[in-house]
Amino acid sequence: MSFQRSAFMRPAFVRTTPPLLAVLALAVGLAGCPKKDKEDPDANVVATVNGEVLARADFEQELWRELASTEAPQHTPEELEPFKRALVDTVISRLLLLQEARTHNITVTPEEVDRGVLRLSSDYPAGNFNEVLAQGQLSMAELKTREAARLTIEKLFNAQVYTRVALTEEELRAWFAAHEAEYAEPEQVRAAQIVVKGMDEARRVQAQLKAGGKKFADLARRYSLSADAKVGGDLGFFPRGQMPPAFDEVVFRLPVGQVSDVVETEYGYHLFRVLERKAGRKLDFAEVRHLVEAKLLAQRRAEAQTKYEEELRAKAKVWVNETTLQAIRGRPAAPAATKQ
Repeated sequence: MSFQRSAFMRPAFVRTTPPLLAVLALAVGLAGCPKKDKEDPDANVVATVNGEVLARADFEQELWRELASTEAPQHTPEELEPFKRALVDTVISRLLLLQEARTHNITVTPEEVDRGVLRLSSDYPAGNFNEVLAQGQLSMAELKTREAARLTIEKLFNAQVYTRVALTEEELRAWFAAHEAEYAEPEQVRAAQIVVKGMDEARRVQAQLKAGGKKFADLARRYSLSADAKVGGDLGFFPRGQMPPAFDEVVFRLPVGQVSDVVETEYGYHLFRVLERKAGRKLDFAEVRHLVEAKLLAQRRAEAQTKYEEELRAKAKVWVNETTLQAIRGRPAAPAATKQ
C-alpha cells in the first residue's frame, strides 16, 4: 500500500481514498487510553468508544497540530467547528479499527515499525526529517506510535477486508468496455527546440539552418539556453496539453523534418523541428489489463473498507461529550488535574 511521504502531517479533516489513509493520518498516542466504565460529563474527556477514552488533552494537541499545518492556523469558533467534527469522527474510526485489530490478535513488531519509519525518513534529504517532525510538533516516539497504528490497521484490512474482494475476468472486461476512452493513447509529437534571448539572434540561427551545412541538433547544443540543449534540443514525445500552448500550436501542425519560423514565448525566441509523430490509437484490453485490474481493485477495496467501518460503527457504543467539544478553541489548554 502506498502512502504520501507527509501523511503524518496531513490535516485530518481531509478525507482521502481509500478511507484507511484518513484514519492513519492521526496522532495515535491514545491507543493505550484507560477504560471508562461510566460515561459522565467529565471535562477532561471528549468522547468514549466502547469505553475507551479520547482525552481532551490528546485531542487538543492533535487539533492544534492540524490547524498549525493549514494556511490560516487562527480560526473563529464557527470556522473551527468542521475541523473538530472531522477530527472526532476520524479518531473514533481509528479507535474502532484498533479495537477490532486487538480482538483478532493483530499486532506489529518493533522491527516492522522501525522499517516503516525508515521508509518515511528516506523520502527526505539527510537531516531534514527531524526538522519536518519538529515543524509538526511530533516526536520520534509519537511517530513510531503512529506508524504502529498504521501498520496494525493495514494488517487488519488485509486480513478481514481485502480477502473478501475478488474480481472476475468478466468484470474487468465489462469495466474496460465502459471506460475504454480513458485508455486511448493520444497523438504525440517528438520535437526539438532552440531557444535564445532575442529575435536578432533567433534570425541568425534560422539563417544558418536555411543555408544548410548546419544540423539543428548541433546549433541547439551551441546556442540554445534550454536545459535540453545538451541533447540537441530534443524534447522527447509529448501529447497536446503537456507543453505550453504556443508549443502545441506550432509542432502539431508542422510536418516531420521541417523547422518552424521563430516563435516568441515568455521563455524566449524558439525554433522548433518535428522529429517524429505518433498517431493516436485505442489500446487493447490486453495492453492495459493490469491497469484496469489495479484501478478497479482499489475502488472495490475502498468500498469494502467504508462498509467495514460503517459496520463497526453501527454496533459500537460511542459517546461524544458535546460540552467539552464546544469548549475547545484550537490551542491546547493548560493541563488539567487528573480526575481520580
